[in-house]
Amino acid sequence: MKKVFFITILFLKLNIFANEHVVYGSNPDLPTVAIFTTGGTISEKKDPKTGLLVPADIINFIKTIPNITDIAHLKIIQFSNIDSSQMTPNIWFELSQSVDKVLKDRKIAGAVIVHGTDTMSEGAFFLDITLKTDKPVVFTGAMRAASDPYPDGPFNVYNAVCQVCSKNALNWGVTVTLNQYINSARDVEKINTTNPQAFTSGEKGYLGYIFNNKVFRINNRLYRQKFSLSKNLPKVDLYTDYSGARPEILRYIVDSGAEGIVIESLGSGNVNAELYDVIQYAIKKGVIIVITSIVPQGGVFPIYGTKGGGQTLEKLGVIFSNFVRGDKARILLMIAMSNVGKDIEKLSDIFKNP
Repeated sequence: MKKVFFITILFLKLNIFANEHVVYGSNPDLPTVAIFTTGGTISEKKDPKTGLLVPADIINFIKTIPNITDIAHLKIIQFSNIDSSQMTPNIWFELSQSVDKVLKDRKIAGAVIVHGTDTMSEGAFFLDITLKTDKPVVFTGAMRAASDPYPDGPFNVYNAVCQVCSKNALNWGVTVTLNQYINSARDVEKINTTNPQAFTSGEKGYLGYIFNNKVFRINNRLYRQKFSLSKNLPKVDLYTDYSGARPEILRYIVDSGAEGIVIESLGSGNVNAELYDVIQYAIKKGVIIVITSIVPQGGVFPIYGTKGGGQTLEKLGVIFSNFVRGDKARILLMIAMSNVGKDIEKLSDIFKNP
C-alpha cells in the first residue's frame, strides 16, 4: 500500500508545475505568444484498451495545429497536464505567478492558457484579479478530445493566438475564448456539458468575436478589480441553498473551520428561517458570510423583511454579492480576505461592482 501511495504522489508531481518549455516557429518578425498548457480535454486521447480519455502529449498537439506559426512565434510552456476537475486555488496561484514572470519579457505580446473547461471560468477569474500584467491573457480549451474525429481544440487555440496578437483585443483583462466567442473572465459561465458552444456571458454580453484571423470588438470591459497575490489563502466554502434546506449541513461547514462562506441563496438573496439561525451563529463565530443567488442573472439585493429575507440578513452583517455568482464569489472572497482581512466595510465595497 505504501509503494502505491508513493507512485501516485510521484505521478502528480510530474504532472504539475513541470514548466517544460519549447520554442516553436522560425519567423522572428512575427509577434511572440506564450502558451501555457495545463491539461484538459483538449489534449486527451482515448486509451485503446479502456476506451477512456487520458492525458496525452500536449506540446506535440499544439505543434500539429495547422498554420499556427504563420501568425505568431510560440513559446510553449507545459505548466501541468491535469484534468481541470483537479485544479485548486493553490495551483492557480502558481499559474498566476508564472504568467506574470514570463510576460515581463517585452518581446512577448501576451499569453494563451490552455485549460480544461470544468473549472476554466474560475481559473480565468482567479488570474483576472491577481495578475499584474496588462498584456492580453486568453483562456481556451476544448469540448472534444484530441482523438475525436472532429476536435474543436486546434481552432480554439489558433483563434486565441490571433486574439493575443490583435490590437482590437486590448484592455479586456483575462478572457475565456472558445468557438470564436470572447468572454470576460468576470462574467463568463459554462452552460453546456458537451456542446462546443459551452460558454456565455449572459446578460452582460460577449466582448468580441473572431473570424478569419480578425477580432471584432463588441463590448469594452467596464469593471476590473486587482488584488495582491498571497499564498496564505483563507478557507472559504460554497453552500447552495434549496427548498427545505437542512441547517445541519451549513452548521457543519461553520464548525469545520471555514473562515468565509459563500451562500447561493434563493431569489434575490433569501434563505429559510432555520438557515438564518445558523448564519447568525456563524457571524458570532467570526465567519464572513457572502450571499449570492442560485438564479444565474439579475442583481442580488436585501429586499425582504421576514426572517431569512435579505433585509434581515443584512442586519446580521451579511455581505451581498450584487452580481458575482457563487463559484467566482468564493474566489473573490478568498482573494479579498487575503488582502483586507475580515473588514466588513471593505469587503462589502469589493462585492458591489456589477
